[in-house]
Amino acid sequence: MKTAVSESAFPAIRCREKMIPIGSKVLIMGILNVTPDSFSEDGHYLNPETAIARAQQMVAEGADLIDIGGESTRPGASYVDKDEEIERITPILTRLRKLTNIPISIDTRKAAVARAALDLGADIINDVSALQDDPRMAQLIQESGAGVVLMHRQGHSRNMQHAPQYKDVIGEIKAFLSERVSMARSKGIPADHIIVDPGIGFGKTLNHNLEILGNLGEFLSLGHPILIGVSRKAFIGTLTGKPVGKREFGNAVAVATAVWQGAHMVRVHEVGAMHDAIKVAQALQNMCDK
Repeated sequence: MKTAVSESAFPAIRCREKMIPIGSKVLIMGILNVTPDSFSEDGHYLNPETAIARAQQMVAEGADLIDIGGESTRPGASYVDKDEEIERITPILTRLRKLTNIPISIDTRKAAVARAALDLGADIINDVSALQDDPRMAQLIQESGAGVVLMHRQGHSRNMQHAPQYKDVIGEIKAFLSERVSMARSKGIPADHIIVDPGIGFGKTLNHNLEILGNLGEFLSLGHPILIGVSRKAFIGTLTGKPVGKREFGNAVAVATAVWQGAHMVRVHEVGAMHDAIKVAQALQNMCDK
């Protein structure tokens, strides 16, 4: 069940010169991984032309934002040097920024990469470390006026799925996100620039992920919009027995559940199909709320 916090408490997210309305509909963040070792695309979008075509397709299918990642954060992923990460995202971001004014997020933990992306027109920094991995990141976000996603992660990519444990998964994630929001605010990042993400699959077992989805409304009391990323993740494969590329139906159920439980934004691969799932879930939710 959702908590009593009203969505009107955060009617919009501000990111540089843009304002993204929150609450009237669940927003879709389309995933564009430009890495050779993504768990779901295996380098398919390393070619800039292919990546740009995919981004434009996602916009046409209903994406409200595009999230570009130049370093895989999947379990066991290798570290990528900042220069290589910048080299991967630069041609895509440069072209895409000229083609559309849609808000663009950069999935990175490195301030140098974030700075390069912001210089090229990015609007949001999606930091899976919640500003922990690079001490320069908070100041950069504050100075640029960018939006920021603060995500929970237990451990690091190389070890986060090695028997993750919690005494109280919801309470511990909530406390972590509260602390990271306080840290961001102390560095001068305005409240209406902050999005929180409980980090499905980042140091969580199957049961942890299900508990998070079933209690997503608990995070509304943090006072910031909630982003959830379930798309193609291992827990859906465990439940369905399907490989990465055939988890669309499982994804749709997880996305609809996230909507029902209070998510404001979902990060997905199959934008068109998830757009339909969200519309149906919201229509049912609105009917039940009457």
